Amino acid sequence: MTEAVLTLSDVSYRWPGRSAFSLTIPALTVARGETVLLLGESGSGKSTLLSLICGTIQPDRGSVQIADTEVTTLSGSARDRFRAEQIGVIFQQFNLLPFGTVTDNILLPLRFAPERRRRVGDVTKEAARLCSALGLPEGVGRTKADALSVGQQQRVAVARALIGQPPLIIADEPTSALDANSQAAFLDLLFAQTAECKTSLLMVSHDPRLGERFDRVLRIEEITQVERAAA
Repeated sequence: MTEAVLTLSDVSYRWPGRSAFSLTIPALTVARGETVLLLGESGSGKSTLLSLICGTIQPDRGSVQIADTEVTTLSGSARDRFRAEQIGVIFQQFNLLPFGTVTDNILLPLRFAPERRRRVGDVTKEAARLCSALGLPEGVGRTKADALSVGQQQRVAVARALIGQPPLIIADEPTSALDANSQAAFLDLLFAQTAECKTSLLMVSHDPRLGERFDRVLRIEEITQVERAAA
């Protein structure tokens, strides 16, 4: 049996003060090294699901396990440390520090994740290796993030998520602003690096055309139950 990196079981969450919305996930598993595309339209619960996985919100009931750790039993500060160590996140808007250099941005997660940092060794050398592997120009590490093109910022965001080989990468609509050719090139680079780092990938999108590139495609309405009170 393939080892699971992420397992959700009987998870339920209701937004405080928003009785009109609740989300239930009976079961979700992502295997080690697997690439999974999660499809869903706006308002379907994707953001809530990602927040539950990342531990930024706690379920009302159920189990969230990442890398054999039951996340729901951790304190708030312990969840923050665990997320930094075990999860790399690629945000839709990249969330780079605009006046930091490329290297500063890539190394940022390691400041909060000592175990992840120890896996890297020479952190500056590893940041440069990831930049090269992702097609960024030589010497880009000294460039300020706000001087980069959108495509270059996107690749820096990927390098930041991958550094230190966290077992799980969460990608939130990272291709939404790209045309078809740019999407294909970006996914080629992303898949090559997740395979190199032996990292699982859970990517959220509303675009079903991306599905053929992934090991598995899930539709959020197939794995979740959403309840909304009548207006």
